[in-house]
Amino acid sequence: MSGNVVVLTGGVGGAKLVLGLQELAPPDRLTAIVNTGDDFRHLGLHISPDIDTLLYTLAGKANAEQGWGRAGESWSFMAALRELGGEDWFALGDHDLALHVLRTMRMARGDGLAQITADFARSWGIGMAVLPMSEQVVATHVLTDEGDLAFQRYFVERRCQPVVRAIRFAGADAATPAPGVVEAIEAADAILIAPSNPFLSVDPMLAVPGIRAALGRARAPIVAVSPIIGGKAVKGPTAKLMAEMGLIVGNDAIARHYAGLVDGLLIDQGDPPPAGAIASARTDTMMRTVEDKRRVAQAAIDLARAVASA
Repeated sequence: MSGNVVVLTGGVGGAKLVLGLQELAPPDRLTAIVNTGDDFRHLGLHISPDIDTLLYTLAGKANAEQGWGRAGESWSFMAALRELGGEDWFALGDHDLALHVLRTMRMARGDGLAQITADFARSWGIGMAVLPMSEQVVATHVLTDEGDLAFQRYFVERRCQPVVRAIRFAGADAATPAPGVVEAIEAADAILIAPSNPFLSVDPMLAVPGIRAALGRARAPIVAVSPIIGGKAVKGPTAKLMAEMGLIVGNDAIARHYAGLVDGLLIDQGDPPPAGAIASARTDTMMRTVEDKRRVAQAAIDLARAVASA
């Protein structure tokens, strides 16, 4: 693979595609722009769940069985916190805690999230650029039958059980892209949207006006990888969320959601192509092994090339 590739990604599902891209291309040709709508303050610390998931995955430190957090984690901090009656609904492992403490300390002295993230990546030997979508606060809120819930309250504490009525991204209108984001989009030869939740992980990035505008100006083809296989979500609350918002769970809805933004949609080999004029291609989009991740990444790049040459 040649040329610069930019991928917009959320957490676990998106990190799998990014890992596949890392298998295909030199790191200096890759840039991951990561959702920070999930970021929040907890116990006085700045938590960046999607950034950390990607860093752990690329560095080979992710807990593959659990699907979040670090492998080989210990939980002494959480045990001590519970003894003192502290909030324990959001689990922070001892090794994971080090990342949050350092990030919070550096932000308090004025360092930007982009530089902090780059330094963490460098410490772990990650060669590609990992960029937060913005350094301003953009907070995903889920409007539910239980009221307005901050994203982590909905996702972790309530385990996505409340019925969703709408989603909003507080602060997005005033936010600007983080340093390097627009430049990466402008220099890209292919732009991919990972199979992250379109509504909770990708939409926060698109809600930042400067990112949406840069994508609209981009010379590179934009290809999304569908998170739907056989009418079901691969992981997380995507299908439940779509049904609650009155959408038929399938690739037609994903294509409509990204209409006017993407040039192509990569779908699973067993699914029919989406209706409409959008270009599409098929592969087995389930990513369990490294080879699976490499295959899906290659198929997305191939579709981007096909769109560019059409």
